[in-house]
Amino acid sequence: MSRSSQIIRTSVIGIAANVLLAAFKSVVGIIAGSVAIVMDAVNNLSDALSSVITIIGTKLSQRPADRKHPFGFGRIEYFSAIIIAVIVLSAGISSLIESVKKIIEPTHPSYTTATLIVIVVAIAVKLVLGFYVKRKGKQLSSDALVASGSDALFDAIITTATLISAGVMLIWHFSLDGILGALISLVIIKAGIEMLASPVNELLGARVSPDLVKEIKKELMGVEGVRGVFDIILHNYGPDVMIGSLHISVPDSLSAHEIHILTRKISTMIFERHGIILTVGIYATATQDSTRAELQSKVIQTLAAHKAIVQVHGFLYSENDRLLSVDVVPDISSHDDAALRETLTEEIQKLCPDLQVVIVIDHNYSE
Repeated sequence: MSRSSQIIRTSVIGIAANVLLAAFKSVVGIIAGSVAIVMDAVNNLSDALSSVITIIGTKLSQRPADRKHPFGFGRIEYFSAIIIAVIVLSAGISSLIESVKKIIEPTHPSYTTATLIVIVVAIAVKLVLGFYVKRKGKQLSSDALVASGSDALFDAIITTATLISAGVMLIWHFSLDGILGALISLVIIKAGIEMLASPVNELLGARVSPDLVKEIKKELMGVEGVRGVFDIILHNYGPDVMIGSLHISVPDSLSAHEIHILTRKISTMIFERHGIILTVGIYATATQDSTRAELQSKVIQTLAAHKAIVQVHGFLYSENDRLLSVDVVPDISSHDDAALRETLTEEIQKLCPDLQVVIVIDHNYSE
């Protein structure tokens, strides 16, 4: 079963559970003559909204790419997760407001056997549903499912607080509704903000998993002909689509045909293993010309000796153009690129006074 099919099936289960729970509460509420229980049943129908949003978002994200959206619509899933997170956040804020009102003006609710039965059943259903949906969400890397599962778990927590409050009320005739409600509301608000952060970060272009970057580097360094892997840049276009680019350094003895074979092999391997659409750039490592190799070694060693530099790569020496270019990656603590470039250029220029020296300040976007 595909990822989208599993997400939809899990969401349908969520809808079914909420509808059945709403039906149970309605029957009990009508038999017991309790308007509160019937209204709570209506609330359960609204809880199914999270699952409906997840299904709609998943369906829309599967639309094929078009001219305006060449990488598809996978990011719609992030919007679904944002909507559900906002719903959770709104519920937390509303609950906090009502709880504060109860603290200021305490009420003394009455609990019947029917009420307690509904509370216990609701807790059981919501706990099972919440853990199941959230676990599936993590397995399928679906922020929307994780948010929907968390929503169900928070309902269970709120209902548990109601049960505790009922027990205290029946035994000691003291209402904890307001105090417990306020504490739980704050927890829900905090969780809602955290749930909102994940999909928003994805839309803003969050850094990809360092473990994935390390794995890609390890795999490519195992390919014959690859001397180094640099400049890995990856972008998410939804949980199923990732595009990016990187550079590999290869011996300058390779022909264009051999490089073509190597880059095609790498892009195919990375797509098959990780589903990443990858563009591979080339840096040539001097191996044939002793003068060029010596100059390369001297320049790289000189630049690498700086504490502010964490990586040196992309060495280029063009004898015809009298040009020397090299990329450097500064430490994250270095903030003045212009000053660093000027310092390094002056230092390398002294080593190569008859060449035009170009220092490219590169940055690490993936580690």
